Amino acid sequence: MIVVFVVAAGAIVFIIAAFVIGREARRLDAKPPQPVFDMDEAVHWVADHLPFEISAVLTYDDVRSIIDWNLEFFRSKGASGNGSGPHPDGSIVVGGAETVEYVLAKAIIAGSDYTPMQVHAVLEAQMAYLVAIGAVGPEAGPDEIQDLGQIGRPDKPDELGS
Repeated sequence: MIVVFVVAAGAIVFIIAAFVIGREARRLDAKPPQPVFDMDEAVHWVADHLPFEISAVLTYDDVRSIIDWNLEFFRSKGASGNGSGPHPDGSIVVGGAETVEYVLAKAIIAGSDYTPMQVHAVLEAQMAYLVAIGAVGPEAGPDEIQDLGQIGRPDKPDELGS
């Protein structure tokens, strides 16, 4: 009799576990994986995708500094975050010239002498990296925007500074 109860209890536990695991697998399969920005990976990817005349001059530390300042600029405009802060109303537009000027000003303060061409090349490669990992892409549909909590999106990909 005890054997029957142990077998029945085991079967019930197995059925519940199979149901819960199946439900979670379907839920995770329905959502695409969220892109994750890894700074080390970004620095190497960007440095590897720079034109030769730029990559011959800039070190990995230079590329990291430019990316850091660009991300700082994005945060100051409300275009970057981890999703825990307030979301700005409307679209966020970040222009290429404005971004390059910000990075060059930060570089001057830090004592670095980058040219606008070098900064622009790094920023273009960084935007290509963001597209490659899926952090930047086509405008989200209405159902995706609700899931994202109404995050502002630029109207055109060109407005991202590329």
